[in-house]
Amino acid sequence: MELLEISYLDVPLLTWLLAAAIALGVIVVLRLVQAVVARRLARLAKRTETRIDDLFLEVVNRTKFLFLLVLGLYAGAYVFALPEDLRDLVESVIVVAFLIQAAIWGSHLVAGWLARQARRRMAEDAAGATTLSVLGTPARIVVWVIAALIALDTLGIDVTALIAGLGIGGIAIALATQNILGDLFASLSIVLDKPFVVGDYIVVGDQMGTVERIGLKTTRVRSSSGELIIFSNADLLQSRVRNHKHMVERRIVFGFGVVYQTPIDKLEEIPGILREIIEAQDHTRVDRVHFKSLGDFSLDFEAVFYMTVPAYAVYMDTQQAINLALMRRFESLGVEFAYPTQTVFLERASETASA
Repeated sequence: MELLEISYLDVPLLTWLLAAAIALGVIVVLRLVQAVVARRLARLAKRTETRIDDLFLEVVNRTKFLFLLVLGLYAGAYVFALPEDLRDLVESVIVVAFLIQAAIWGSHLVAGWLARQARRRMAEDAAGATTLSVLGTPARIVVWVIAALIALDTLGIDVTALIAGLGIGGIAIALATQNILGDLFASLSIVLDKPFVVGDYIVVGDQMGTVERIGLKTTRVRSSSGELIIFSNADLLQSRVRNHKHMVERRIVFGFGVVYQTPIDKLEEIPGILREIIEAQDHTRVDRVHFKSLGDFSLDFEAVFYMTVPAYAVYMDTQQAINLALMRRFESLGVEFAYPTQTVFLERASETASA
């Protein structure tokens, strides 16, 4: 009996125990409901091909324990006879907690939907996929800004005056963060002008690779050797970017040399032989074949042709076939390829008559 008469802050111990039991019960029940719903949605997602159940599963998994804790405490607080001002404050805290949780749900849903749409369009519309992938971060920012403004308004803060104050302070912030804003506007320029999109193979200076992601500040390129190259968007737009994916044809300049001892009649045959070999390959168009110059240690020939299929692997297969065919023809003709050599001629001076 004495235990039940104990009080804290003029509230009986029994009331505190009841509030704690209600809060704990609500938290446990909500946690169990979350686990059961998540497990069932996971099973459903494995059996279906639709994305709706996946989105609901992600929403359930994104529900934070802190939000459930606030709900439990709010339920337990109803046991107390709170003053009206304090009850209004508790309700405001609940609204803010719900808005934060809603912002987490909303930002994840928006980003997830945009990412899925980008992946779906990648094969048929890489430009549209790039636009959607870049819009993910701004969309999440908009969701959080809306939630923050509603939360501030709920707490009694004048949002209009706050926005006006931010507008004035925004000038100073813009001056302090002009590099970041430069990258931001550069990313918008990339999305709108589309000099390259995700999946394009680009060359910037001596760096080259496939575009993996275009963000608000940086663009990430996976190089041919495997490492990730990160470019600042502003610096990227100030550079000369070569986009190989938009290549219609590939122009090839192919040269070699033969030894000076090659008979002239065979030299006259070489341009025709080379033209014939190139024209025999698939996806090629010959531009010119010439006996180009008299080199230091070789007689130099040069051929220019176009690959009508721009893929680099196709070009390398074609070049390999040309090289092998040329070596076979030269072997049958007895023509030798030149390599760096140096010939020294010694001349003995005639003996002068002795005095």
